[in-house]
Amino acid sequence: MRENKRIPPRGKQFAFVVDGECEYWYIQMLKRNEQRSVNIGLEPKIPQKKELSEQYDKVMELAHDYDKVFWIVDFDVIIRETRAAKKGAITLLHKFEEYYNKLTGTGKKYKNVEIIINNPCLEYWYLLHFETTHKYFESCDNLVQHLRKHLINYEKTRKFYTKENNDIYLQLKPHLNQAISNAEKLGEFNFDNPQQGMSEMHKFFNEEGIEKILLKVRIKIAT
Repeated sequence: MRENKRIPPRGKQFAFVVDGECEYWYIQMLKRNEQRSVNIGLEPKIPQKKELSEQYDKVMELAHDYDKVFWIVDFDVIIRETRAAKKGAITLLHKFEEYYNKLTGTGKKYKNVEIIINNPCLEYWYLLHFETTHKYFESCDNLVQHLRKHLINYEKTRKFYTKENNDIYLQLKPHLNQAISNAEKLGEFNFDNPQQGMSEMHKFFNEEGIEKILLKVRIKIAT
């Protein structure tokens, strides 16, 4: 009699929509270091810059196929382009708030989308590994200068992020619980007060099954 082979359950599938190499490299290093406990797939192989509207469309597309879609947004670009907008023009901040409300507000079409805001940029998440702070930085460059008090040789380069046995994820991992706790204290992003230093990266690490970095998952990055 033929034995029925047990089909293993499919792990949760996650997609990431990002607009930056740093986000891509950071999660790529998470994959490299946690590959025994986390099954991560990264596509495409090379991140590409896309307009905010294109990112939004990609989020909507991926929401059909994945258990959870995380849209990581660095707010410095939105603020910079909003300040540079001509008087009377629809600003990038207004557009993003519209997308945000569609994806997270009452009656939202997709319940499996999580928007993660870093203000001004992803480096705020790194800083929270070392400091309990709510300080607002006018630019990512100013934030990076401050971050170098803790990560002395920090650079926004592939070489720094992916260095063998000393990549960005390994350098930060011992302080991960502190970063999550510090990020949670800052609460949700408030559009009425966009000049607030914060990172919502804890939303990913608090996702069911991810918090222990033990559940087998498949993650895709879309850019």
